[in-house]
Order: sequence, then structure tokens, then C-alpha cells
Amino acid sequence: MDFNFTEEQDMVRDGLTRLVREQYDWDTRRGVIDSEAGWRPEVWAQLAELGILGMPFSEDDGGFGGGAVDAMVVMEEFGKGLVVEPFVPTVVCAGGFLKHAGTPAQKEEHIGGIVDGSRIFAFAYAEPRGRYDYADLQTTAKKDGSGYILNGHKAVVIGAPWASHLIVTARTSGERRDHDGISVFVVEKSADGVVTRDYPTVDGRHASEVYFENVAIGAEALIGEEGKALPLIEQVTDEAIAAQCAEICGVMKVAHAMTVEYSRQRKQFGVPIGSFQVLQHRMVDMYTEYEQSVSMTYLATLNLDSDEKKRKLAVSAAKVRIGQAAHLIGQEAIQIHGGMGMTDELAIGSYFKRLTIFDSEFGNVDHHMKRHMSLT
Repeated sequence: MDFNFTEEQDMVRDGLTRLVREQYDWDTRRGVIDSEAGWRPEVWAQLAELGILGMPFSEDDGGFGGGAVDAMVVMEEFGKGLVVEPFVPTVVCAGGFLKHAGTPAQKEEHIGGIVDGSRIFAFAYAEPRGRYDYADLQTTAKKDGSGYILNGHKAVVIGAPWASHLIVTARTSGERRDHDGISVFVVEKSADGVVTRDYPTVDGRHASEVYFENVAIGAEALIGEEGKALPLIEQVTDEAIAAQCAEICGVMKVAHAMTVEYSRQRKQFGVPIGSFQVLQHRMVDMYTEYEQSVSMTYLATLNLDSDEKKRKLAVSAAKVRIGQAAHLIGQEAIQIHGGMGMTDELAIGSYFKRLTIFDSEFGNVDHHMKRHMSLT
């Protein structure tokens, strides 16, 4: 199989490498995440201008005809700089729902805004008691004439403080954990009855607790078929997992490089600690885990268009393997750096946090191990 990237993808990678190097040096990023806004709209505008936000969309939908591999290229470079702008919630998740199930009117209304950077989405799917089960929903959308009345609570909605719109999963019929009766809606965050509580996350991003209190939404807000959205949700979240796996590969690569460089500079007993064979072995283990993670990311990404079972098997296998690798690389990086690695004085602490938080998004290692086993 040919794993070479196209000339256009290489150009995108080179452009993003320069952007991350210039816009996401350690001191600048630390200032951004400590600011009140927590992100930079001007960087988002740059991404739109470069065509990054439109890459995964077809030309018919107003994009540039790319796909999952293009998103993988983008996310790996974002991982290297710990970019906080909401590419996954907006482009991968919201864009995914619109691409796969949006009506022509919905695509026309929203995709253009995603591509030009004027419309930002957050994906409100997780609930306090859901534990990675997309069907475990207490948020409800009850029919009201031709529209719906939305009530419920969504937890840790990444990117919601910056969003103009939300993609919301809700139960339109059935019992709490039924697989049928689940629907997906587009909701304006400014709609009456939407209440948010914003906060920073451990890894430098921002999220919200989102409460829906008798929010009236029209029939045009429904994406796809009412009550039949679970397969769609699983497809889009698998695409998000693959994108995040690519991001984490970028994080791993930089964390390993930082650790090797630190081991050359830090001296003990008059010699660099990198000369100690036991530490060399540990850094080789880190590199091996990184290389395996890259391969698993390719596996997941290239199977996103396969049949449902094959896609789920590949994505869950990648999430398990990369989750384990992220844990090892993060732990080893901190241990080799010593106590300084846990402070804000060194960038490695932030890379460790992102590697750690990855496990909890869209299902942890245990969850995906069980999903993989259930399919085999």
C-alpha cells in the first residue's frame, strides 16, 4: 500500500509547520491559554484563509475536495504545537454530521460558514452519567408542533465557550439507554434557554457545561432521520477519534524529541544523563511506541470509509494502542525530566497533560477494548 502523501498534502504540512512554529511557540501559547479568551480568533481566521477549515469538504459542499487523510495531516501538525483552536468540534464533528446527513439547505447554511471561519461549532454529546455510551441520554427533545422543545444537561463540551452553534444529541423517543429514539440537532448557542458555564480544561483548552431549559428549535434543526441517529453519531465520533489519534502522534513526537534533548543537556555525576544506558533504552521504547501509534493512526484513518464493523474495529484498535502509548510516553517523559517536568517552567508538562487527557475523550482504553472484543 502506498503511504506517500500527495504534493498538495505535503504543501499543507509545510505551511502548517511554519504557522505552528511562528504562532505557537511555548511562551506565546502559555500567554494565550492564560488569557480571558483562551484562544486567538486571528489564528482561526488564518486557518480559514489558508483553506485548512475547508479541506475535508467536497467541492460540491464548498470545500476543497479533501478527506480524512487531509484531516490527519492537519491534526498531526496541530498536535506538535498543542493548538487549542476548535478544529475537531467544528470541522470534523459538525462538518461530519452535515456531510453525511445534512440536507442541502443545512449544508448551504452552515458549511460555508465553517469554511470561511465565521461559524464555530461545539459537539454537545456527553452527559454526567453517560460513561461513553452515546445512547445513555437524559437530554430530551419533545415534539412541539412542527418543532421540538429541548431540555437537558451536556457535560465537558469542548470549545463551547467560543462556539456560535452546538451540535446536540437528544432522545426523541424510547427509554434512557435505548439505541433507537436518538436524534441530532443544530442549536444556536444564543437561543433562549441555553445556559453555559465555561471553564478551562487541564490541557489548556476550554469547555462548558451546557444546560437546555425549554429551548424551542424548529424542524429544520434536525440532522438526519428522527430517532435513528446512533449509527451516524458513531460514524462521526470514529472520525473524530482518528483525527485525535493523529494529533496525539504529533504530541508524542515532540515529547520524545524534548526528552532526548533534555537528556543531552542535564548532567549527573559529571556526564549527560542521556549517556546512561537504562535511560537510552527507555527513550528507544518511547520512540517505538510513537512509530506504532503512527501506523495505527493510518489504519484507523484509511478504514473510515470501510463497512461499519471494519471501521469500528480499526478505530477501537487505534484508540487502545495509542492510549496505551500516550500513557507510557507521557510518564517516561516526565520521569526523565524529573521534578522540573511537572512545573509550568518546562513545556513538557503541557505535552504530558494532553497525552493524559486523550484517554478520556470519546471512550477510554477500557471502553474501546470492550468494543473491539464485542466485534470479534
